[in-house]
Amino acid sequence: MWGRGALLGTRTPSLAWGRGWSAAAPCSAPAEPSRVRALIYGHHGDPAKVVELKNLELAAVGGSDVHVKMLAAPINPSDINMIQGNYGLLPKLPAVGGNEGVGQVVAVGGSVTGVKPGDWVIPANAGLGTWRTEAVFSEEALIGVPSDIPLQSAATLGVNPCTAYRMLMDFEQLQPGDWVIQNASNSGVGQAVIQIAAALGLRTINVVRDRPDLQELTDRLKSLGAEHVLTEEELRKHEMKNFFKDMPQPRLALNCVGGKSSTELLRHLAPGGTMVTYGGMAKQPVIASVSQLIFKDLKLRGFWLSQWKKDHSPGLWVPRQSGSVGLSPHNCPVQGADPHAVRSHRPRPAHSARLLRGPTAGLRACLGSLNAALRVFEADSHHVLIAEELE
Repeated sequence: MWGRGALLGTRTPSLAWGRGWSAAAPCSAPAEPSRVRALIYGHHGDPAKVVELKNLELAAVGGSDVHVKMLAAPINPSDINMIQGNYGLLPKLPAVGGNEGVGQVVAVGGSVTGVKPGDWVIPANAGLGTWRTEAVFSEEALIGVPSDIPLQSAATLGVNPCTAYRMLMDFEQLQPGDWVIQNASNSGVGQAVIQIAAALGLRTINVVRDRPDLQELTDRLKSLGAEHVLTEEELRKHEMKNFFKDMPQPRLALNCVGGKSSTELLRHLAPGGTMVTYGGMAKQPVIASVSQLIFKDLKLRGFWLSQWKKDHSPGLWVPRQSGSVGLSPHNCPVQGADPHAVRSHRPRPAHSARLLRGPTAGLRACLGSLNAALRVFEADSHHVLIAEELE
């Protein structure tokens, strides 16, 4: 779902065990190298077969380096896609898995000015390799975040909320009271969309798959700010025409599924509206009818956060000042929103920490054999691994 891979100017920390950086400038790092544990893959393939738990040597801290102890890291579907080798950006092998997470600064090099020991930091870009106990990164590869937010929120701050915010802001000029429709509404991005939309005065129609605990899920999403929660089956019913008679049709649709689900989103879009696709969990193509394109003038767009970062200078998405974490890319405040409302709708983790929770049976199956390694890793390092839920 998300773009991964080290961008220009960042280190490739997965190669740290093969390189010793000299400490040319004074730093607060220990003189003797220590060892870390990491989940590594040397070639692409089934994650259950190619990912290994290994000991690595921690690189020495140079003048612009930061020694970070990882506190928590999520498992996202895109992490699995990268290991399989079928994602848009792939790190150089061998690589440490994981692209999101939060860590605490242990030591810094003498040239580091932006962070200090004790600070919390998250990756500035994809491809950092967060499934490890600790690492040495360059200062420019990290962004400081406040340490008074929930650990799981900090660990998942850099991708899902930022993706949600950009999609709400960049494709349609929405005004308070406008409607947005989305599928995969209980995903990490989906829940962020609900909360950010509510903070901006937007109203959401949220589509989920049917399940035994549907009412519990509905109540949870509504507690985040969802206006309506519908199942995929309900959205396909003829009676939905009456549902949309009582409200303006959505001008923006957010698609993370593809296939029939995306077709239904298009069917209910207002003329001239836009559907933004940022994922394809059904692994089926997006199909739009000729009449929708000609007579309704619907627009089909795509969004990838890594590409957005490439297209925009860091000055637009790196925080300029410390303070409460906002809901735009990284820490920038949401423009035009009540700051109290923004804080009250800060994205929350879907559940308490858990391992191996994924969108499809296939994802769970390919991860099944990793259970033992992940649990050893967690027990050994007190490292929390959490996963986005898309069920």
